[in-house]
Amino acid sequence: MTGRYPSEEELKTIQTFDLTKEPIWKLLDLVESLWEYDNYFKRKLHQVELHTGGWSGNEDIIAALRKNFIFWSMYWARTERGGHYFFDDKMCASEIKSFLQVTKKERRL
Repeated sequence: MTGRYPSEEELKTIQTFDLTKEPIWKLLDLVESLWEYDNYFKRKLHQVELHTGGWSGNEDIIAALRKNFIFWSMYWARTERGGHYFFDDKMCASEIKSFLQVTKKERRL
């Protein structure tokens, strides 16, 4: 739990994060560092679940992610009522898969 609201600068960084130049796991590291309620941010190798818990800071992070066209169009899988967001990397080429930092060898598995 961060205990603080994300700044406008942090939200802008999420919104403009360039996934053509940086790996997805770096963006998710940033989001995770800002996310309120640690147990509402669940990240696996190829899946991420974000549950806002009704906190407006988390809702603003989701809004910033939604404005990041590449992120949202490539990774969004579904949204469930009540602030539940699910992402996966099924649409991505194997060389850019992985929501975790992994080696090339691990990525091939």
